Amino acid sequence: MLKNIFILSFIVATRFFGLFIVLPVLSLYALNLKGANDFLIGMLVGIYALTQMLLQTPFGMLSDKIGRKKTMLFGLLIFIIGSLVCSFASDIYMMIFGRLLQGSGAIGAVATAMISDFVPEEKRGKAMAIMGSFIGISFATSMLIAPIMSAKFGLSSLFDLSAILSFLCIILLFAFLPKETKIIHHNEKTPLLHLFKDKNLALMNLTNFMQKMLMSLAFLSIPIVLVKGFGIFKEDELYKVYILAMLAGFFAMGLAGSLGEKRGLSKQILILGVLFFILSYVLFVVCLLANFSLSIANGVFIVAVVIFFIGFNLHEPIMQSCASKFCKVNEKGVALGIFNSFGYCGSFIGGLLGGLFFNNFDILCIILAFFSIIWLILLCFLKNPSEFKNLYLSLDTKLNLNNQILGIVDIYKNTKYLVIKFDSKIINEISLKEMLKI
Repeated sequence: MLKNIFILSFIVATRFFGLFIVLPVLSLYALNLKGANDFLIGMLVGIYALTQMLLQTPFGMLSDKIGRKKTMLFGLLIFIIGSLVCSFASDIYMMIFGRLLQGSGAIGAVATAMISDFVPEEKRGKAMAIMGSFIGISFATSMLIAPIMSAKFGLSSLFDLSAILSFLCIILLFAFLPKETKIIHHNEKTPLLHLFKDKNLALMNLTNFMQKMLMSLAFLSIPIVLVKGFGIFKEDELYKVYILAMLAGFFAMGLAGSLGEKRGLSKQILILGVLFFILSYVLFVVCLLANFSLSIANGVFIVAVVIFFIGFNLHEPIMQSCASKFCKVNEKGVALGIFNSFGYCGSFIGGLLGGLFFNNFDILCIILAFFSIIWLILLCFLKNPSEFKNLYLSLDTKLNLNNQILGIVDIYKNTKYLVIKFDSKIINEISLKEMLKI
């Protein structure tokens, strides 16, 4: 099981790496592309997220029907084509088209659903933490590699590397992963609209939207401010800031991964992450508007960058796991597709906002801090995912379900057990067994 988690986590992380690796430097190098302007640069940063947003749910639905592997193969091939288009692009419009194609390989939710298929729910938090850690490593690695590699070999080398790694993922997918787990569910099909209206799923969707929007904005604005604004760093020196943020982020990621699921503190960690986001944007505003010397302003800005990435990495290992716990087993592909669509919608909006406020980052920070406070208040109403528990029974167990039992969330069979998921705040395990007469 652990091998499968590592392989799928590597595939997901590689997919994110291909998108992440250009972000730390894209806004800088895009200024030199033929036809580039402020708005088109913002579009370039966020356009991949538009197709991700539109296609995550269809890809999730497709994976529920034809299987996870076939769907992931299709997505990886599209991503490779998009990467090669970007590599050979000489103007801003061809680069935007390539980024749009990259985003069309929307397999993030499919891979997450596949991990959920392989792993029992009690161990899913650990599996998602591993996946989140891989994503975090890809995120950190991209921050270190991008400035150095692009300065030495050009921006196209980053897209070439992404294409090569994606081809490696196809080999891993079919050569080393076992057959997909067959799951039989006992649920009526939930209308798609219900997945949008569910309070907890809606709050998780909002969280993914906000987190990815802030990340997209950060990657567009931070290099510009440090290189063009303060003028202290050169393009190939940005890794010095990113490596500091990476180390702090790794610590935060380990904290979130160990405490989120093991101690049942996922909700509290999500709230803590938002508090770090708010603090970072307050500091951004202070160092940009206050009458500090250049060296002090630069120092405060770097501290704000580190705090921002702590908030981001607190969220990353636990968000997918939290979202998966609020949906039924036969809805995972679709529900996680919607969840990821909101995230990529945030990335796209972030790119657009960054382009529109290209020369007014201070005003944008004030707006974002305000909306982050609203986000923080809404998250307080999220149900703690740790309140959901599972009862595992043998496959031949006969259930007495003549009357609907309040508190049962999901019933399904995998290859080993008949699983009953229930809300421990409504009914405990002993009472559930009595009512089921087992």
